[in-house]
Amino acid sequence: MRIDELIDEISRSVEYLAQNGYRGFNCKPNHVELLAGWGKPPGKEGVSHAQTLDELQAALKDCTRCKLSLKRNHIVFGEGNPNARLVFIGEGPGAEEDRQGRPFVGAAGKLLDKIIAAMGLKREDAYIANVVKCRPPGNRDPQPDEIETCLPFLKAQLESIHPEFIVALGRHAAQTLLETGEPISRLRGRFFDYGGAKLMPTFHPAYLLHNPNKKAEVWADIKKLMKKMGLR
Repeated sequence: MRIDELIDEISRSVEYLAQNGYRGFNCKPNHVELLAGWGKPPGKEGVSHAQTLDELQAALKDCTRCKLSLKRNHIVFGEGNPNARLVFIGEGPGAEEDRQGRPFVGAAGKLLDKIIAAMGLKREDAYIANVVKCRPPGNRDPQPDEIETCLPFLKAQLESIHPEFIVALGRHAAQTLLETGEPISRLRGRFFDYGGAKLMPTFHPAYLLHNPNKKAEVWADIKKLMKKMGLR
């Protein structure tokens, strides 16, 4: 490699780290691993078919597959019934989820708990997870490369659980799973086939906290789901 090519490569590598929120330079293992993987396809090692949830969680370990690992406190894998008929999928952990290492335990989680209870179910009857397993800094939207890196684990979770019904909470979960750019306002309340399950998008509970006038629309969606599930 010529010296000008080497300088260009170093410059682009440093710019990549800067864009991902890193300031300064050191040789901490997670920073070195992240830089070593720059420009390469996201790692899918450890993900295979017919794995249990425990095996998948063990495969994640202290994941450094994407830049979200630099800022997180805990990986939020997911929790609930490993044989659940119903799975809820959000977009990513928030501050409280990152602190506790559990999905949907903040204000939005409390609202989701109320929705589940209104269905006549308990939280532990369902399974709850997110598209990305680490909190995006400042609760920003997960970026495409972060979603691409985490998606094999989510798909493997769903294969392991093999639910009958999936609720995609919010735009990112719905668009990611359905591979569409259609807005959540058009997707919500409709059923789609997904790996043998019926998938229904609806608004994210966090969105409802800021737009309580949309709660009626979500409840209408949930009633459709309950009818499909044979509840009440």
